[in-house]
Amino acid sequence: MYGAQTERIILHVDMDCFFASVEVRENPTLAGRPVVVGADPKNGRGRGVVCTCSYEAREYGIRSAMPISEAYVRCPEAVYLPVRHALYCDVSVDIMDSIRPFADIFAQVSVDEAYCDISSCGSYTAAEAIGIKIKNRVKSRQGITCSVGIGPNKTIAKIASDYHKPDGMTIVRPDDAAAFLAPLPVRKIPGIGKKAEERLASLDIITAGDLAEADPRLLRTMLGKWGVVMHARANGTDDTPVTDRGERKSIGKEHTFPEDVTDREKLCHTLSTLTAEVCKRLRKDGGRCRTVTIKIRYLGFVTRTKASSFTHATDRDDLIEQTAQSLILPFLTTTPVRLIGVSVSGLERTGAWQMTLDAFSGDSGQL
Repeated sequence: MYGAQTERIILHVDMDCFFASVEVRENPTLAGRPVVVGADPKNGRGRGVVCTCSYEAREYGIRSAMPISEAYVRCPEAVYLPVRHALYCDVSVDIMDSIRPFADIFAQVSVDEAYCDISSCGSYTAAEAIGIKIKNRVKSRQGITCSVGIGPNKTIAKIASDYHKPDGMTIVRPDDAAAFLAPLPVRKIPGIGKKAEERLASLDIITAGDLAEADPRLLRTMLGKWGVVMHARANGTDDTPVTDRGERKSIGKEHTFPEDVTDREKLCHTLSTLTAEVCKRLRKDGGRCRTVTIKIRYLGFVTRTKASSFTHATDRDDLIEQTAQSLILPFLTTTPVRLIGVSVSGLERTGAWQMTLDAFSGDSGQL
């Protein structure tokens, strides 16, 4: 609930072509090329789908969830890459942990997007400053871009984040909401899919403005209670609160060296210190973990991750430490290291439900 003096301000942050952007960051030679992340196309005979793709690939009509065989027909010269969930999840956890402190209430809704209730900032001018800080933090920490939407509710904030992609920020103040929504296709309203769009089109309801002016009783007859909800959203009304969907999905710690390091002993010692801190936090939360992941970033922003899972969840420091050290050793070459990190996931707590990152393992596709 918000007091009479508190203006509700919601921020939605959405990574731009998340999986593809991470892959381009990992391999800068892919910049500017059509990149498709998903199943193996097998020269047009693949049976899987596209998870996401770069904007260059979208120029060929390739979209998320499209059969990979169709994507290959549209652009056989694209770079087709397999999905690397461990890498994307690692990046996601870091980004979400870095955004969370800006929010009064934080809700991650997929691997690449989140809502932040930032009402306490007090004004849209202050909200804009927060949006800029979030965008800069994502870029500086992970080398990828995100788009931000800010508005008086979740619906408008989400639509706004998609309005000036990629790397955009759109602010819609309450007085501007109706004018902002009116010309948009009804499909832009969260919750309206292809079938609902077709049914609305049969009534000549094409834009959000048309939907806002439609008879709510007719919409209820056609779409049930959901029709009334969509009518409200088209009018800029959405009282759905931002709520935290679950507890922490992983616990991690990383260290960026002031100067690149090649000394193996120093790197192993740093990892040991980080692992001890992670284990301490794990015990403090009364939890156990199933998976240990290490992260190493070399000179030039080349980042590698490696994970290993236990048969049963554990909170034993020695097992977690040994696993982290065994994972990192193959990556300790003569190449200078900029950053090193460790995280534990697959968290379990006695008597408490724990959301895992698997809940956010799918790319949203709406980028």
